[in-house]
Amino acid sequence: MKTYKYLILGAGPSGLALAHTLKELGEESFLVIEKEAVAGGLCRSDVVDGAPLDIGGGHFLDVKRKEVLDMVFKFLPRSEWQEYKRISKIRIRGIEIDYPLEANLWQFPVADQVDFLESIAQAGCVRGIPTPESFEEWITWKLGERIAQEYMLPYNKKIWSTDLNRIGIYWLYKLPDVSFRETLQSCLEGKPFGTLPAHGVFLYPKEYGYGEVWKRMGDSLGEQLITNTEISSIDIVNRVVNGCFKAETIFTTIPWTIWPSISNLPDEIKEEITRLEFSSIDVDYHTEDIQTDAHWIYEPDEHLSFHRLLCRNNFTRGRGYWTETNSRRALEKKGWRYRNKYAYPLNTREKPDAVARILQWAGQNKIIGVGRWGTWEHMNSDIAVSMGIETGKKLWKGEVL
Repeated sequence: MKTYKYLILGAGPSGLALAHTLKELGEESFLVIEKEAVAGGLCRSDVVDGAPLDIGGGHFLDVKRKEVLDMVFKFLPRSEWQEYKRISKIRIRGIEIDYPLEANLWQFPVADQVDFLESIAQAGCVRGIPTPESFEEWITWKLGERIAQEYMLPYNKKIWSTDLNRIGIYWLYKLPDVSFRETLQSCLEGKPFGTLPAHGVFLYPKEYGYGEVWKRMGDSLGEQLITNTEISSIDIVNRVVNGCFKAETIFTTIPWTIWPSISNLPDEIKEEITRLEFSSIDVDYHTEDIQTDAHWIYEPDEHLSFHRLLCRNNFTRGRGYWTETNSRRALEKKGWRYRNKYAYPLNTREKPDAVARILQWAGQNKIIGVGRWGTWEHMNSDIAVSMGIETGKKLWKGEVL
């Protein structure tokens, strides 16, 4: 039996950031346990057809969080990153329009612009109609009938592959209000208006895939990271993992849906965990190049299985592109494919209450959820790193987590 002050389950961005924050603050009594051979979680990369490919889908480093950049640059220096101004497109009405759609309607022919503008003018949020509670009604209320029916609703049906009315609206605050005035001005002046989306400017390694920085962060932990080690048992009462690692506190970045089969959870917490859902994503590599300047393209057409494609040759070396497809929609394919079983947490209506009860119980047992799967929140890698850093600092200060 080996005893540590802290055990960290999972070496994705949040687990690695937490481990390095503890290390920088002088804490040495911790161990990170990782199922895969290499650290990085959903942000791992591989070499496919002679060039880097991110096996968890498209991941990019946002430049907005200084504490995140300060940490990752210690392992992959700024000189090894290339900065890009985001070019993302939406395929709609037979052409590619810059993202976000509502800020770039001016790129359509005039008749199509009028079509969308008329729809936005009639949107519920523009007309002061009370906020609806169902996902489908909310999207139409927020964006207008045209954008909802031609882009947002089919795209969300593809990425989640579930009845959209099972999805809550509590997370949709991320969608900005569509201003009829700004949209009209954009169409008249022929340029975008409004707030830039996340990753408006992003960084990507010059010579590697995105997984390189997380691999280096894992390697630098030395014996404080063990890989190729699946979590097979967790004794909650004694906080013993796999029968041989004991801790005062456990930090989990692994999916809660794994816990019922490997731990002695109380029945009421098992019941809450059954309310948590997730989607799986297949990443498929295609050898041909696409004639576009986009870094990635959103595809709402429900006749096509994939919902997004990443144009590798436009942000890293190598040819070809890869697609992301909900595994329920995936077609048989020859060639390279990687299936991410745990890709996105589903924001079902039941999720917030279930997660709150799980995390409250866990905290009482000195088990702390961190990152995408520990908190069951869809977050970009920079948010996950920020959470890991913040958790480590709070822990060091003795603050309540």
